[in-house]
Amino acid sequence: MDDRAGVAATYDRIADHFASTREYPWPEVREFLDGRVVSLALDVGCGNGRHVELLCEHAERVVGLDASRGLLDAAARRAADRGFDATLLQGDAARLPLASDTVDLAVYVATIHHLPTREGRVASLDELARVLRPGGSAVVSAWSTAHDRFDRDEGFDTTVDWTLPGGETVGRFYHIYDPAEFDADLAASALGVESSVVSSGNCYAVVGPEGKRT
Repeated sequence: MDDRAGVAATYDRIADHFASTREYPWPEVREFLDGRVVSLALDVGCGNGRHVELLCEHAERVVGLDASRGLLDAAARRAADRGFDATLLQGDAARLPLASDTVDLAVYVATIHHLPTREGRVASLDELARVLRPGGSAVVSAWSTAHDRFDRDEGFDTTVDWTLPGGETVGRFYHIYDPAEFDADLAASALGVESSVVSSGNCYAVVGPEGKRT
């Protein structure tokens, strides 16, 4: 069942507490962005804006997109508090509200695994390929069976609880990728893969718009 609205509602419910626990950019994202300076950058699944803030150091214009209105509100507060400027949009990773061939640099981390169907996950990768300009580049990540909390060899769907202050738990949908499956979804999309690795229990790939390279 493709319940993307349910995923957004879940993150609206936990947005404030979730945002308070997501302070720093991932080292792998910092490494990907190192030395890059571009015109337009995109963060798909931007959450509280921690990577949007980092992207603002590397791009003249930055767009952060998330399905959760609550997380976008948290990102807007972070931008106001820390003095960075970005366009924040509510939207669907599988239907990006951007023109084709416009994005120089994109970050798509810790988000694809929340899309409930393989069709939606591959569609989101196709959308990333569509908006990237020739020569553009993106980093994509997903939680993996390589993480030590899982004892599975093949990808699977699961629910991971988020515990709010006071003890209430809210279940969050995840598709846990096995590394071969992650590579297979990338290969099924319109993206070209520059590199694919497993790090700290996550699959990471650096990708570009296949067939549009300069």
